[in-house]
Amino acid sequence: MTEGNGDWLRVRGIGRERFGGYLAEYLASLGYAVERSESVDPAESRVKGRLERMNPAVPPSAKELEFRFYPTSGGAALVWEAPTEIPAEELPRMDRLVREMTAHLERMVATESHATAKVVRPSDPRLPWVAKS
Repeated sequence: MTEGNGDWLRVRGIGRERFGGYLAEYLASLGYAVERSESVDPAESRVKGRLERMNPAVPPSAKELEFRFYPTSGGAALVWEAPTEIPAEELPRMDRLVREMTAHLERMVATESHATAKVVRPSDPRLPWVAKS
């Protein structure tokens, strides 16, 4: 996949496993049970989360989340895979959750790498959901 073709976020200066670990830790702090998997062919990491502890910041449509990380030259890319449909009335809460995740990942990457790595938003970031009426 190339930039603008499914990537939600990219990171420079760290690998997909470490980037995936930051997202997994954040999801766990929100009350998700997190499952991580790695594969060699294709080279990718997957993070799945299932909300087990109720959290008012998490909209009902985000009870199960799925992400895929793949290597890029000098870093990794993050693809949001699920959920793909969000009820229209939940979009503001989902947007807020996405902003909080993005901010957390940016802080963690900058802090842990002593600002040598950074999160980069693609010019056309993709979040794959559509609003249901």
